[in-house]
Amino acid sequence: IAERRDDLMTGPTAELDELMREELGVAIRDIRIKRIDLPEDVSAAVFERMRSEREREAREWRAQGQEEAERIRANADRRRQVLLAQANERAETLRGEGDAEAAAIFSQAYGQDQEFFAFWRSLNAYRESFSGDGNLLVLEPDSDFFRYLRSAVPNSAE
Repeated sequence: IAERRDDLMTGPTAELDELMREELGVAIRDIRIKRIDLPEDVSAAVFERMRSEREREAREWRAQGQEEAERIRANADRRRQVLLAQANERAETLRGEGDAEAAAIFSQAYGQDQEFFAFWRSLNAYRESFSGDGNLLVLEPDSDFFRYLRSAVPNSAE
């Protein structure tokens, strides 16, 4: 309609101008179309087509949004896995360094006073062995495990 607007207005203007001049003596200069309405059934079909087109566009946008969300989640999961692997690697490195330093300290302590180091290790073994409820150890009384306990008790024969 917009492309043929001039044709739609000039044809009726000329015809109406001629008719009005003859009958009433009035000249018609211009006719303008103020509003064009479609028939109700056509209008309903046009609106339905517009609605379905907007719904289709909305579905496309939602699908693109879902796709983008999945891409973002996949990137985040991948990044999470990389960060966890790096953190675990760093933790293992630090744990290894700590174990190495502890071993060096034990070695140095053992080298300085072997008897004290053996005594200290026995105390730790006693603590670990007797720390729980209902612990039961079956050992010979003259076992090396009790060496420091035996020497701590004063000898009654002396």
